[in-house]
Amino acid sequence: MGLVITNNIPALNAQHNLARTSEALNRSLERLSTGLRINRGADGPANLVISEQQRAQIVGLEQALENTDKAIAMIQTAEGALNEINRLLLKIRELALDSANSAVNDADALAANQAEVKNALDTIKRIAETTQFGTKKLLDGSAGMTGIASDADVTVLRVTEKASEGTYAVNITTAAERAVVEAGTAQTAALAQDEHLTINGVTIALSAGMTQTQVIDEINKYTAQTGVVADNGGTGGATRLYTQQFGSGASVTVVSDTAAASNSTGFGTTQLTDTGVDIAGTIGGGAATGTGRVLIGDTGAAGEGIAIEIAIDSANIIQTVSGAQGTVQVVDKSLVFQIGPNANQTVEFAIKKVSPDALALGLNGNMFAKLADIDVQSAEGAQDALAIVDQAIDEISTLRGDLGAFQTNTLESTRNNLRTTLENLRAAESVIRDTDFAAEIANFTSKQVLLQAGASVLSAANQVPQIVLSLLQ
Repeated sequence: MGLVITNNIPALNAQHNLARTSEALNRSLERLSTGLRINRGADGPANLVISEQQRAQIVGLEQALENTDKAIAMIQTAEGALNEINRLLLKIRELALDSANSAVNDADALAANQAEVKNALDTIKRIAETTQFGTKKLLDGSAGMTGIASDADVTVLRVTEKASEGTYAVNITTAAERAVVEAGTAQTAALAQDEHLTINGVTIALSAGMTQTQVIDEINKYTAQTGVVADNGGTGGATRLYTQQFGSGASVTVVSDTAAASNSTGFGTTQLTDTGVDIAGTIGGGAATGTGRVLIGDTGAAGEGIAIEIAIDSANIIQTVSGAQGTVQVVDKSLVFQIGPNANQTVEFAIKKVSPDALALGLNGNMFAKLADIDVQSAEGAQDALAIVDQAIDEISTLRGDLGAFQTNTLESTRNNLRTTLENLRAAESVIRDTDFAAEIANFTSKQVLLQAGASVLSAANQVPQIVLSLLQ
């Protein structure tokens, strides 16, 4: 190549290579200063796509871990409240056992026990209605399957996870009834003599000269012990006795030491007895079992998992309403926990209602249809209350076990897996994106030396045109 002045090709070549070295050095400096091997798409298009996808998963895993921790805290909140309910149930059981010891308890002692039982039940109800995590209530039934009745005469006591969402028609084929007996002869005059009336094993002393109203008032003073209420609703205004409770578990027995007459109570010396009738009907067209006023859908039937209570007939306090009673709308409000980094990676858990009116429902042969009904002021009531409380303890313990299993086997296991996955994904993302400082510093040093050499070469190349001047001298 000849000697030229206008185009210094060696200098252009040296300048081009120097620019490339400078760019490489700048990229090396960027990687060393940011700690990242890929800072833009041009640094590695395919690797950038993979890395960004992994970053999205990492963010998702981190949030899923936080979600899982919150879920565990919520479950522990519910379990803590159930633990206190369990303690209260044990106290109620203790009181029922004390009341069952009828040989040594008088009416005042039994009334005191019942007052304490009522206080404990009120506390259980308050815990069930107020336990919440943030603003979300946990034990009032709103964190599981819920039911809304269209008819005012139907109260939804509980809906379990066995029920499915939908609308269920309620039809009562047999009304629940109290146990009822009435005097064969209406009392129209004051008692001619002292009379002793024995009702459900409790003897009530009546004095001569008492009117029917006074007799009824005296009988009702013992309602707590007998479980029986008196009024003048019998045939022709005769004195009538009926149980407070409904169903086959309720019974009334009465006998007097005085023959039936218009100037006696009219019950006579022959023992009269009666037993209540359990409600019968269908829920959603499916078979259901009745206990007192409570109707529960049978296993495998359309209304399985739905428990309702039917109102007392306003025109006849002895029985409940009957016939078609509207519908129950079941809605699934189970707790949904997002415990995965991607869409629809969720788990559900339903916490059933645990207030006293939703526990120990439908216990066969028991005078009480639910925990809220128990009364320990009589020996029979105390014995039946024990069975109800034992059932309630079993239900609460089972729910606590379910919560514990969900926390341990689902939430905590998922959390451990998320941590492991996050660790491995971070390692994979680091391999793609992070700067290897040992290799990059070696590269930086090489480019730095090359830049210095290139600058020297460019300087030498720029001296070539000076040779032309020597030829012109």
